[in-house]
Amino acid sequence: MPSTVTGQPPSPAAPLSIVFAGTPEFAASVLDALLQTPHQLRLVLTQPDREAGRGRKLRPSPVKERALQAGLPVLQPQTLRDAAVQQQLRDLRADLMVVVAYGLILPPAVLQAFPLGCINVHASLLPRWRGAAPIQRAIAAGDSRSGITIMQMDRGLDTGDMLAVEDCEISPQDNAQTLHDRLAAIGASLLCATLTQLQAGNIEPRRQDDALATYADKIDKEDGRIDWRQPAAAIALQVRAFNPWPGAFCQFAGQQVKVWEAQAVTGGGKAAPGTVVAMDRDGMDVASGEGLLRITRLQLPGGKAMAMRDFVNARRSLQVGAVFDLN
Repeated sequence: MPSTVTGQPPSPAAPLSIVFAGTPEFAASVLDALLQTPHQLRLVLTQPDREAGRGRKLRPSPVKERALQAGLPVLQPQTLRDAAVQQQLRDLRADLMVVVAYGLILPPAVLQAFPLGCINVHASLLPRWRGAAPIQRAIAAGDSRSGITIMQMDRGLDTGDMLAVEDCEISPQDNAQTLHDRLAAIGASLLCATLTQLQAGNIEPRRQDDALATYADKIDKEDGRIDWRQPAAAIALQVRAFNPWPGAFCQFAGQQVKVWEAQAVTGGGKAAPGTVVAMDRDGMDVASGEGLLRITRLQLPGGKAMAMRDFVNARRSLQVGAVFDLN
């Protein structure tokens, strides 16, 4: 069944009472914007603290850090299927839940716990790129545009009715981080505007066309592994899509080399894929299955990422004629 805004909005003059659910920096940016509005944040849900860093110490999520700084109550359940947690949410009598990259499934009992339901800030132009990693998958696919969809959540995976959409260009210079930052700002602004429309009862939900849906699978470290038999254009997109994580990488002489910036250029001749055919201060040209990949920023094991002019000045062992492993 498609989702709808079924509850009666409060008076346009009355702030909304909101439960916020989110975890990463993208969600924290949206929470920051909500804190600047008159709306009442009753509770913040975020994932449990995770081990991070070399010391494997527990680290709170960006959303938890922002919430505590703002003096907001925080709840970190392992699951929302717990009946006690569900009752706690109902007892708040909030108008709605705002969900941004939370990472836990919302069961029906939670979806139905709020008069205005649960709305989601999703970083794609739905129904394209439903799922966990829409920013990276859009860049890797060579999409020219991305955007934000504010969606009424239902039981499906990003299948609910759309409440608002705003698009933006994916420039040839964008990587996952720069697009992430731009979409986070758009999402924060669009959510606040959508909440104003909800207050006034002016929202007209629009169904998604399921026939146009694509799925953005969760990113795995192996997504960054370069296969030099692929066209240079596809590898260049891979480099942009997985910067900063997991980073595009390949093997040379048994060691891992990370490629942080690159672009596809014509040429290559008969050189085998993975062969370094040219190198100067402007870049390192590597043959691929089609065309050349010009690497302009890379990182050797144990070192820092460096521009090619610094790499050349350092007289590294990686020279013209060297061959990277194919994958």
